[in-house]
Amino acid sequence: QVHLVESGGGLVQAGGSLRLSCAPSRSIFSIGIMGWYRQAPGKQRELVAAITSGHATNYADSVKGRFTISRDNAKNTVYLQMNSLKPEDTAVYYCAADLPGHRQVVAGTGGDYWGQGTQVTVSS
Repeated sequence: QVHLVESGGGLVQAGGSLRLSCAPSRSIFSIGIMGWYRQAPGKQRELVAAITSGHATNYADSVKGRFTISRDNAKNTVYLQMNSLKPEDTAVYYCAADLPGHRQVVAGTGGDYWGQGTQVTVSS
């Protein structure tokens, strides 16, 4: 079992920035693809960004050029740097991780492990 501990959510004005962190409870080297999903009220969960153990990344079209996902093996943490935030980015953001060899996260279909979620609210 892997626990994913998230931090960094909060309230920010439009145009501002936030950085989310996700720290797994065991070595990041034993985990496969990791990523961030979000779910806004009344909307379906969507994949925001994913990163492989080899640091390949992919992003939802709505966040390309504004968000950056990174994976710091030394700190055993995955980050989501969110810049130029918009009110439509308001959602609960969830960290997700796959076991090595699984591809649910990068496919946007789920994940083997989930964080508890952190609220991001962008005011206009």
